[in-house]
Amino acid sequence: MLTPQALRAHLLAARLAGIVATSREESLRSYRLFAAGDPRVLIGIDPGRGWGQRELIQLMAEKCGVSADHRRTSGHDVIDPGRTLRALDAFAERLGAAARRRAHVLLGTGHPHRLLGFYAALADALSAAGCTVLTPAQGRCVDILTRFGLRTYNLDYVRGVALVRPPGTERPGREPGAHTHSPLPVRTALAAAAEAGGPLPELVIGDHGWVCGAGQLGFEAIGLGDTDDPALFVGEAQGSVSVVVPLDDGVRSAYYRPLTRYVLNRACLSQ
Repeated sequence: MLTPQALRAHLLAARLAGIVATSREESLRSYRLFAAGDPRVLIGIDPGRGWGQRELIQLMAEKCGVSADHRRTSGHDVIDPGRTLRALDAFAERLGAAARRRAHVLLGTGHPHRLLGFYAALADALSAAGCTVLTPAQGRCVDILTRFGLRTYNLDYVRGVALVRPPGTERPGREPGAHTHSPLPVRTALAAAAEAGGPLPELVIGDHGWVCGAGQLGFEAIGLGDTDDPALFVGEAQGSVSVVVPLDDGVRSAYYRPLTRYVLNRACLSQ
């Protein structure tokens, strides 16, 4: 069994928490864009009230442990591993509750290169516990505005986890999927499920737009968020997102495996 102390050490050694690769400049840029209402950073969340940059810095200091000093504008950001562990416990509690009631669940990621394995292990465990892992709108086209212009992707599922791919990359051995922050994939999946007469998810698990887009529509949503993803933490503060785990979402995929073991054990879902 992986103890909290051992996981804390791993978080720091893998730079999932502590001093992380995300720079202060990147985070501050995201906070400025969020405060300006840029949809690329809102990723499906309605801010509700005005969130200025200083308010966002304070929120992220409370949620993640980044510096609350608005005058600090450079260097690497910091995530408090204690906050990560507490959020992982809350995340595991929601997973366990979903498993006990054999809920319908939807999982999706905008970070398939890094996080697909993490979510796939959760999908496997939830399915084994009697949950229905939903896969609505498979193959459906989703048009997403990127920094390179409008791009068309296909919604796909790998081991029960939704992601988007450029057309023509579904064959084995191709890239596992595209990186995206957009809430459009989850909106597409939820709309397709509703059009088909259900079932609809009782819990949505993921990151980026998968969490924010689902939470804003009233679905229970939990997921992972980096220091330059203020929308997830605003959603949590406003009550539209249930749990956000602060961590670096861009390290090597193998580094998330101890988190998987810890979460599944805490949720009483270990195989």
